Amino acid sequence: MAIGCGAGIWQLSRAQGKIALAANLLARQQMPILNANTHSWTLEEASERRMIARGQYLPEAAIWLDNRPQPLPVGGAGAAAQAGFYVMMPFRLEGRDEVLWVNRGWAPRNRENREVLPSIETPVGTLNIEGIVFTHPGKVYALGSEDPNVDVNKPRIAQNFNLEREGQLHHWSQAPFILRLEETGVADGLVREWAPLTTGVDRHYAYAFQWFALAFAGFVFWLAGGLRQYWRQSAAHGD
Repeated sequence: MAIGCGAGIWQLSRAQGKIALAANLLARQQMPILNANTHSWTLEEASERRMIARGQYLPEAAIWLDNRPQPLPVGGAGAAAQAGFYVMMPFRLEGRDEVLWVNRGWAPRNRENREVLPSIETPVGTLNIEGIVFTHPGKVYALGSEDPNVDVNKPRIAQNFNLEREGQLHHWSQAPFILRLEETGVADGLVREWAPLTTGVDRHYAYAFQWFALAFAGFVFWLAGGLRQYWRQSAAHGD
């Protein structure tokens, strides 16, 4: 009963944590939009805030993050279980000797050969982009470590993204965060209908109900067993 109640309370706390995180993200997005070209922002200053940037993509250094589920909007329908890639691409800022890593969106994986990268369009030349600042693009479980001998001059597939390691490999100055692109309606072969941070709250509530139900069932069995033993003892003593 204690384990069931404890697990149920833990699931409720996880749901409330997601709700609070989403509320904080929404509040920070209402703050003035930052400009990556005017200042070297710290992670603490820029985290979860909207940011604009002007510069150009460096597609030859792109990293395709594998085993990423297709993002779906609120109430959206689609192949949520379909695996694909997050396309991480460096963006050289105009007027600054600094690179900003951008999560451009999701692309489906080739079902026959995972080494075959999907076809996407990358704008050429200087352009303006806008998105939300995050610490990293999310992590997945990976066995072992990344191959230390990588060719940084061509796109590669990886399980996770290490911002510090990329800076060391390329020997360039870069922002201490990533920008998740928020563009919609752009026909570049990428999906950017990002799921809200509250995704999974209903699942936590369902898990909490199951744990509480298990604790209640344990109480009922304990009570029934205790009453049955009491009645047997009373009958044996002639009460």
